[in-house]
Amino acid sequence: MTPKTSIRYLKGVGDKRAALYHKLGVDTVDDLLFHFPRSYIDLSAPHTIGEALLQEPCAVKALLTRIGREQRIRGGLSLWKLRAEDETGTPLDITLFNVKYTVEQLVPDRYYIFYGRVTGTLLKREMSAPEIYPADGIRPILPVYPLTSGLSTRMLRSHMAQALRELKSLPDPLPADLRKQLELPEILHAMKEIHFPRDLTQATRARRRFIFQELLVLCCALGSLHNQEAKTVICPMEPVDLQPFYHSLPFSPTGAQRRCIEECAADLTRDVSMNRLIQGDVGSGKTLIAVACAYILAKNGRQTAMMAPTEILAEQHLVTMSQLLEPLGLRVELLTGSTKAAQRRKVLDALALGQVDLLVGTHALLSDGVEFFDLGLVVTDEQHRFGVKQRAALSQKGEDCHVLVMSATPIPRTLSLIIYGDLSLSILDEKPPGRRPVETLLIDSGKRTRAVGFIRKHLDEGKQAYIVCPLIEQGEMNTELRSAVEYAKALAEGDLKGYRVGLLHGRMKPREKETVMRRFKSGELQALVSTTVVEVGVDVPGATIIMIENAERFGLSQLHQLRGRVGRAQEKSWCILVSDVKSGKTAQRLQVMKREHDGFKIAEQDLALRGPGDFFGYRQHGLPTLRVADLADDMEVMEQARQQAQRLLEEDPALECPEHSLLRAERDAMLGSVGDRPN
Repeated sequence: MTPKTSIRYLKGVGDKRAALYHKLGVDTVDDLLFHFPRSYIDLSAPHTIGEALLQEPCAVKALLTRIGREQRIRGGLSLWKLRAEDETGTPLDITLFNVKYTVEQLVPDRYYIFYGRVTGTLLKREMSAPEIYPADGIRPILPVYPLTSGLSTRMLRSHMAQALRELKSLPDPLPADLRKQLELPEILHAMKEIHFPRDLTQATRARRRFIFQELLVLCCALGSLHNQEAKTVICPMEPVDLQPFYHSLPFSPTGAQRRCIEECAADLTRDVSMNRLIQGDVGSGKTLIAVACAYILAKNGRQTAMMAPTEILAEQHLVTMSQLLEPLGLRVELLTGSTKAAQRRKVLDALALGQVDLLVGTHALLSDGVEFFDLGLVVTDEQHRFGVKQRAALSQKGEDCHVLVMSATPIPRTLSLIIYGDLSLSILDEKPPGRRPVETLLIDSGKRTRAVGFIRKHLDEGKQAYIVCPLIEQGEMNTELRSAVEYAKALAEGDLKGYRVGLLHGRMKPREKETVMRRFKSGELQALVSTTVVEVGVDVPGATIIMIENAERFGLSQLHQLRGRVGRAQEKSWCILVSDVKSGKTAQRLQVMKREHDGFKIAEQDLALRGPGDFFGYRQHGLPTLRVADLADDMEVMEQARQQAQRLLEEDPALECPEHSLLRAERDAMLGSVGDRPN
């Protein structure tokens, strides 16, 4: 048997059960081995009946004294009543359902270990449908696996044991010297320990080995992407004196902005192309970095293209960048799908002649006929909206192109180094002075009427408000959550009757969304009821209140992004979170929102409270689904893996050495599973 052997050739599997395994993503023996336990049952130190904690799953060792007769109950189900006793004198009454084979194997007056939840009283204990094991000869630690209907835990354990018994070897992607250095077990040994450990310490040791392996492969994959981007040797630009640029600004840049500009300027004067991510919180001034880079390019006689995800954002950038660059003699133009034919010809002619220094636009920049005189820098805004291929398509319109990516989604720094391993990282961790924090209130649904009255008061003063709902239509996901469609109608006909109320949601066509946002931005609409599509950063200075319904449905980072839609001017602004959740981690998250305004600190706590699976979708950010590692819990191992990957790639950039061949294969498989990673 080899790792590539089909699962159906294991004894007791066959085609029918192979189809069930396929639902778990298990098609080969190798897939089965990497289907790791989600937890373990500890039978090593069973309780007596009297010691067992009520309402807690635990193992109880007792003498089986009576097996009742089979009873038929409604629906054709079978029921058996058993009794067990021990030296404490407290009886344990056990109820079993539809397990005739299990009952037939039981022998009265023998000791068994019963594993399940104990209920009852101090004088009489009960268990319903426990797992039952012989007291002698049982493994002390048993794995518990993710299952699908039709596959039982016992069945999976049996097939796993068979696979490990018959598999003579398993290729190990970790080089022997690295395993020795980090004291990690060899892969087949670790595989036996993670599935059938002698104790929980052994299980933890094996799991750590596989966590490290998975994160090392991930870091090698992203490190290889970085090396691939960086190896293009280009003609470096001449250094540019930035003092005239700084003197022309109508404000003083923050220290963080100056630092990021210096990092970009250093990149642009190297003989390899820049691939840099500017990651900054809402309102941290990322646009200024792109403006400074465009200035450096123009002083070197080269052009810059900036691609935004929507026309309204592109227009917003045009206004900001024109105000900053035109006084310095630079020409800034706009190109979108809505650009009129005559204006389009005019812009394209000037672009081809080198008369346009900075072209701002949407996907229209990628279209045929858009030809630059000498494109040297591509800037993409809101990185998760663009794929590598789109970025590359724009870069191919020039030679020796540099790339600058901007993201307003704060992510913990260590995690950024992993997710954006193919980009150098600059962090804007300082906000321009004078920006007032948004005051955040947490209320329950009983105070909603008062909150809407508060919104009306602000609308009467000429201000604007967002009202955000998590769902689009009533009945989605079978919940009673507020529906954007129904809520907008109810508000327009009720509490906000007489006010101009708009609706925005993800099922609208892009042109419809843009029209609604333009009406809101211009002040034609006073209140905008929206789903989370409002997250992406359109600047509406008149908006001073955002009320978020069912706030428990959102992650902290998402709530922080939504809160950033208000407070864009100097006016006092408010964020009202509506939730009836009073306890647990969700309530903790909402309390964090009340007291914290730093997006990076919020992201750290969001990751700790929810884990990365909820923090963001892996596919959204281009990460493959991890089978065993948890980016929230395994940060220490991740940093160790990152350092080792960096060392390996410095010594062997293409992983061409024979001892790295298996690691290279794992890396290539991971890159293949991701495809066109969004940036």
